[in-house]
Amino acid sequence: MKRIVAIGAVLLWSTIAFAQNRTITVASTTSTEQSGLFGHLLPLFSKAEGIDVKVVAVGTGQALDIGRRGDADVVFVHDRPAEDKFMSEGQGVKRFDVMYNDFVIIGPKSDPAQIAGSKDVTDALRRIAAAKAPFISRGDKSGTHAAELRLWKEAGVDVSSGKDSWYREIGQGMGPALNMASSSNAYLLSDRGTWLSFRNRGELAILTEGDKRLFNQYGVMLVNPAKHPNVKAQDGQAFIDWLVSPKGQQAIAGYKVGGEQLFFPNAAN
Repeated sequence: MKRIVAIGAVLLWSTIAFAQNRTITVASTTSTEQSGLFGHLLPLFSKAEGIDVKVVAVGTGQALDIGRRGDADVVFVHDRPAEDKFMSEGQGVKRFDVMYNDFVIIGPKSDPAQIAGSKDVTDALRRIAAAKAPFISRGDKSGTHAAELRLWKEAGVDVSSGKDSWYREIGQGMGPALNMASSSNAYLLSDRGTWLSFRNRGELAILTEGDKRLFNQYGVMLVNPAKHPNVKAQDGQAFIDWLVSPKGQQAIAGYKVGGEQLFFPNAAN
């Protein structure tokens, strides 16, 4: 009888421990974390679903590679061409739009390249290159880095010629890139969410914004458990379902810094 009671106690403890240790790993961008969005969303999700979330915040390229290795259950990123490639490889189950914001060109208020007020991002980049004004690139294969390179290409500027002078790749996230731009009065491309949360602005300000090419869409995908059996498919999908649900979308819309909304939900679209 004592043995049965003991076994029952062990099973009960195991069940409780399992319930208490429901944790998924989400590979995501630095912008979702450094903007403070995850700090706002994840406690709400955990309270609603009883699932904790471990975030690995890296550039989008690295986040997708983590998914390819099966070292994350969910990827939450912002580079549509790279996301489509991930899906075409069979690495994801299904991709969902979640939210958007936009990119902006940040630079010193002195504005040596004279781009302030421009709504033509490629013209602004050409002016920066022509002035050989210092420009900080994340250089980390992130969604922001990919967007920046596409815009340079569209502007007809070969940045490789400036790598020994005005163009500097740092291989780091958005926060460090903003800090470096602040300390060196340089230009850079930033997502608006991280910029609004950034406090060490120094002489930096938004100089170019509003071009439709600066649109920044975020998507989420469950890593394919058929390729990676260790993926926690049920709990990972629960996170995705919550993000795109009315409650999750309202939580995204409700996150503000200084009264400004950082991300705009669009899962319903």
